[in-house]
Amino acid sequence: MLKLWNTLHRTLEEFKPIKGKNVGLYTCGPTVYNPATIGNLRTYVFEDILKRTLISLGYKVQHVMNITDVGHLVGDGDAGEDKVEKEAAKQGKDAWEIAKMYERLFDKDLVRLNVDAPTGKDRPHATAFIKQQITLVETLEDKGLTYRISDGIYFDTTKFAGYGKLSGQRIGDKQSGVRIELNREKKHPTDFALWKFSPGDSIRQMEWNSPWGRGFPGWHVECSAMAQELLGQPFDIHCGGVDHIAVHHENEIAQSEAAYDKPLANYWVHGEFLLVDGGRMGKSEGNAYLLDDLIAKGFDPLAYRFYCLGTHYRSKLNFTWEGLEGAQNALRKLQNDARKLPSAKGKSKGEWMEKFTNAISEDLNLSEALAVVWEMLKSKTEDKEKSLSLIEMDKVLGLSLAEIIGKTIQSPKGIIALAEERQLARKNKEWKKSDELRDAIKAKGWLVEDNKDGSYDLQSSN
Repeated sequence: MLKLWNTLHRTLEEFKPIKGKNVGLYTCGPTVYNPATIGNLRTYVFEDILKRTLISLGYKVQHVMNITDVGHLVGDGDAGEDKVEKEAAKQGKDAWEIAKMYERLFDKDLVRLNVDAPTGKDRPHATAFIKQQITLVETLEDKGLTYRISDGIYFDTTKFAGYGKLSGQRIGDKQSGVRIELNREKKHPTDFALWKFSPGDSIRQMEWNSPWGRGFPGWHVECSAMAQELLGQPFDIHCGGVDHIAVHHENEIAQSEAAYDKPLANYWVHGEFLLVDGGRMGKSEGNAYLLDDLIAKGFDPLAYRFYCLGTHYRSKLNFTWEGLEGAQNALRKLQNDARKLPSAKGKSKGEWMEKFTNAISEDLNLSEALAVVWEMLKSKTEDKEKSLSLIEMDKVLGLSLAEIIGKTIQSPKGIIALAEERQLARKNKEWKKSDELRDAIKAKGWLVEDNKDGSYDLQSSN
């Protein structure tokens, strides 16, 4: 029985799909105007774990993830420039080109993190769903829920009784929030744009004709239109980061439920922030690290994935370089243990998988699931059973362990010679020399791990 924390009800709930074993999953995708930070990528790793868990439990998942290539204005509100067009002007490139470039970089990161992202029709772009977005706005207009001001068509949040139910804030509370931008023409500060008019003093690269004039859709309307078109309404699970709860997801619920008189999604599941050295991550702080930054320092992208697995998705994850190094060392040990196991085909007896499944079924408790993995590897369970179980577990963990089981790496003679020299230094208690030799081995792409019996193991760090 899978249990998930439902932000909508602020409680842990048993997951019950709408249609038997079929699950509709919508995850908010990137705004493609800049490379994704490791903070952004943490959310995609958590959502990938959720998807893999559902599949492991026997569900058939239709996963939809949007690509925001228009309509997301700076500050996440209804004022300012479009993020994609602003970046295009900054780089002297076409907005469409910018969007495609950063989408390719995003895809590259997902591949390196072993994230199973949707493709084809389940990967909709905002610019490809303009017609559906206009139809949604027309529906809201017909119901008397919109109004027009100088810069666009807006949703009147006071006409939707449930506004604020996701965040738990009343409209009065939300109006004093720091993320609500002030527009004197809006009837209420929480009202949000459904369709924005193109500025009269400039020409946008991305704009379309509509019943209200030439312009472009507001940021929030795209997800509602895409989800309704591809998954229907209601669907099962809607995911994203906690930063989406108070505004973006609240507005999605308001416009979707007001338009169709049905819930948008039954379960709302959100991932927490990534901190850096205990503080905020951001460009102004100079610590908005990219996956490329980690790779440049010699880290395996999967070490970052492993790092994410150690902290529950609903808890803040504190990123430090020391912590990442610890995660990489642990991953190397896990990979080394996997290589020592024999290749095996068949079905696991399920004894260890039952413990593993119980852990992941409790709101994706990956730290407990990893503890089960280590416990199994240290146990006296026969190696074939360990191998079969680890293959099944890795379908959730996504660490590519199945690809290396039974495939030992032959250490080069030069590395072995350095390791033997280090062992002699340790025996003679020449600790400084021992540390220098360890560093020399590491610089050549290998890690040496000391065992309690005085022996050692070599692992490739590449």
